[in-house]
Amino acid sequence: MLISRTFSKAYGLASLRVGFALAASHITDLINRVRQPFNVNSFALAAANASLGDQDFLNQTRTLNHAGMAQLEAGCTALGLSWIPSRANFISICVNTDVQRQGTQVFQDLLKLGVIVRPIAGYGMPEYIRVSIGTFTENKRFLEALTQVIQAAE
Repeated sequence: MLISRTFSKAYGLASLRVGFALAASHITDLINRVRQPFNVNSFALAAANASLGDQDFLNQTRTLNHAGMAQLEAGCTALGLSWIPSRANFISICVNTDVQRQGTQVFQDLLKLGVIVRPIAGYGMPEYIRVSIGTFTENKRFLEALTQVIQAAE
């Protein structure tokens, strides 16, 4: 068993590409054999170490993420869309409504409106898009664009 975590969103260190894993020594031994040497720079390690002591920031991030998730779930409900319940910093939304739509097409349509999401057809879910939880304003902008895309398809 391996448990992995990232410092990306909750700790505010997405651009540093740092995380950690907990596993039995025989598993970490195998990982160390194939990982690139110096795969995390010293600045990222120092930032990750410092972030571990900032519980207030972590609590604030969790609160904002929960509020953002509720905002996106309410928006999906208003649009008649379903989603996969999530406790992460993203939500997977089924965009296949009455009109036969694939996540890749909705991704392209949103991209034309300046909104970036992720199609997840490669994971065997062609009718879904993956949306990261953002700020209230970012989530609102996404929901407005999604509404426009959904209405244009009907």
